[in-house]
Amino acid sequence: MRAMLMPMDLTPKMLLIVIVGVFLASFTDGVAGGGGIISVPTYLLAGLPAHLALGTNKLSSGIGTAVSAARFIRGGYVDWKLAVPSVALALYGAHLGTRLQLAIDERYLKWLLLIVLPIVAFVVLRQKKLPEERGEMDERRRAAIVLAASFVVGAYDGFYGPGTGTFLILIYCGLGKLDLRTASGNVKLVNLASNVGALATSLAHGKVFLVLGLIGALASVAGHYIGSGMAIKNGSKIVRPVILIVLVLLAVKVVSELIA
Repeated sequence: MRAMLMPMDLTPKMLLIVIVGVFLASFTDGVAGGGGIISVPTYLLAGLPAHLALGTNKLSSGIGTAVSAARFIRGGYVDWKLAVPSVALALYGAHLGTRLQLAIDERYLKWLLLIVLPIVAFVVLRQKKLPEERGEMDERRRAAIVLAASFVVGAYDGFYGPGTGTFLILIYCGLGKLDLRTASGNVKLVNLASNVGALATSLAHGKVFLVLGLIGALASVAGHYIGSGMAIKNGSKIVRPVILIVLVLLAVKVVSELIA
């Protein structure tokens, strides 16, 4: 099957919802990750069925993430020795996470997240700012932490997904002692790889509304460009509060799904 050009009527209301919602989601994603918490509900609110919303979101978010990644690469904020194996491990983890999702009720993970999220928020609040400079650490230990996190959080992305970029930034900075800008650049590459992989699958099964997704991509590019620029320029002064907002939104999303 091929991607759908016009699987349903494209209305002005649908366009307005997607342009505004995807821009806000992409700005958030460009700053600190977690944009999918906003963008997927945006496509659902616009009237797309769930499978089509997820596939179309991968199109717009993937193109936007490429813009963020390019800005970090151009600025020299990517550690390629860590990034390349991180991408590979995240992709493999996402594959295993998706397979696990088919065998286990994801409600178990959502209950676990309700315990983990307040702890993560407490850790972020205790930090006055995220590190602007790379911390001293044995490079082999740093690599072990970053690569393990890429695999585990990649599996989470395949199993459930929302907040993946935010979790990776916190682990890369907090445990791996990477500086915020390099951590963000590496995370953008990991997210880009997972988006491309998911998009290819969605396209192959005809689960992408191409016209709407490409329009959403324009809003996504604008949001990612502005958001990533602010993250590079302002560092933790903007990233830290956005991370807290993402954690709150994720907690609200999990609770609403559990009580639905």
